[in-house]
Amino acid sequence: MLGYGEGELAMTSDLWLRLTHPDDREQAVASGERHLSGQTDTIETELRLKHKSGHWVWVLDRGGVVERDAEGRPVRMMGVQTDITKQKEAEHELEQVNARFRLALAASGTGIWHYDLAARKSYWDARTRQIFGFVSDTDEVPRDLWHSYLHPDDKDDAERAHMAPLQTRDVIAVQYRIIRRDGEIRHIESLLRFIADAQSSGQILGTVRDITEAKRREQDLAHAAHHDALTGLLNRVAFDRLLADDIATARQFPLAVFYVDLDYFKALNDFAGHAAGDLALKSVAKGIVGCLPPSAHAARLGGDEFALLVPDCDVQQAERLAGAVLAAVRNANLGSTATSRKLAASIGIAFVADRNTTVADALACADDACYAAKAAGRDRFAVFSTDGASGSGGLNAARLAADTVDAMEDGRLKLFGQEIHRLGQPWEKSRQVEVLARLVGRSGRLIPAGRVHPGGGAVRHRVQARSLDHQHGALAAWSGAEVRGAHARLQPVGSDAE
Repeated sequence: MLGYGEGELAMTSDLWLRLTHPDDREQAVASGERHLSGQTDTIETELRLKHKSGHWVWVLDRGGVVERDAEGRPVRMMGVQTDITKQKEAEHELEQVNARFRLALAASGTGIWHYDLAARKSYWDARTRQIFGFVSDTDEVPRDLWHSYLHPDDKDDAERAHMAPLQTRDVIAVQYRIIRRDGEIRHIESLLRFIADAQSSGQILGTVRDITEAKRREQDLAHAAHHDALTGLLNRVAFDRLLADDIATARQFPLAVFYVDLDYFKALNDFAGHAAGDLALKSVAKGIVGCLPPSAHAARLGGDEFALLVPDCDVQQAERLAGAVLAAVRNANLGSTATSRKLAASIGIAFVADRNTTVADALACADDACYAAKAAGRDRFAVFSTDGASGSGGLNAARLAADTVDAMEDGRLKLFGQEIHRLGQPWEKSRQVEVLARLVGRSGRLIPAGRVHPGGGAVRHRVQARSLDHQHGALAAWSGAEVRGAHARLQPVGSDAE
């Protein structure tokens, strides 16, 4: 076994000790001394013996006293040494696997438990006890302990899932909630499998992993996908889906759809900063939600535009709600950096009366009514009317009027001067100028007159400035309204000069 031939080993009493690995000598001697002193019936120990080639052979050393003298003292011992090198190598490999397994469990935060079906006993490892918040020094726990932690809403499903492995050899996955003794609710994920045993009824082996944080992240992502990050209201996608569902499943009509567009918000953002604008939007959202009945929903469609959905709402209810929303917007918190407290809203209201109405049509009608409210002077609401919208001219005129008011406040209304000459006479003789107002789009480009007028004609708002003193740049009345703005410019048509 050790590679030696006959007569190659010295026949000395300490031969075995000289062949024993230094790390194993102490325990080998101790095992023999315990037997010689009568503490044990036999000698049994594992040790390494040196092979002739220099490597070590694991052996199981078993033996004992086989002869004693008249006074009972041992005079002869006999033993057997069995080569267990392969067994030890297998144990070492298994220990390596177990070490990696324990490391993986520690890294994943997974606990292990099993339930002995015959003995009806449960065993939880330290990690499982930690997840459940159960303090114990032993793996064995009371049989009904797990059941006492289950959340009432998940109890039946979880218990049923934990018995499913008895019907299959597949791995069963289940998620449920527990309530710890301190009242904290945690989400648990378990993998379950039945392990058969020829000597008993077998056992159910399972893992537990706390997935509470993952569940919270999942809920946060789901919330973010359907809500506006700044105000917490529904976003456009979620509102469209909700409106479509309500139209399809509504028990009672009409449904009221509100389109709310803030007035003077761009000026607030420009002069008080985006922080003030964000504060105003959050305050407006909070005020709007405070006005709504429990069945209603609010959304931020983007920028300074909001939408409301109010089921089973008639005209009188809608008008009262619109008035409350207008008041909430006026009273919104604009922050200390806002020099002007001016903030208002224009609200358009449309009613959905049947299931054939599409989401796009409902919002378009509310949007059209919102433009009408803006054209009528802002800080008010308007109700969509099919009579008023029968021709495109009225709607386009309302949009043009609303856009013109916005352009005046945003500095997008430009004045151009065009010289008027008497035939054959220089301009100095007549000194007359035709003043033209041109609308600049939000892109910064001039909008052609043909695109502005609903009929496609080239309409210009004009005023005669007779005897105009070009050195003082006086402005006259324009189309029955006033052109306001300290930065109004008078330019010759086609010229860049002021």
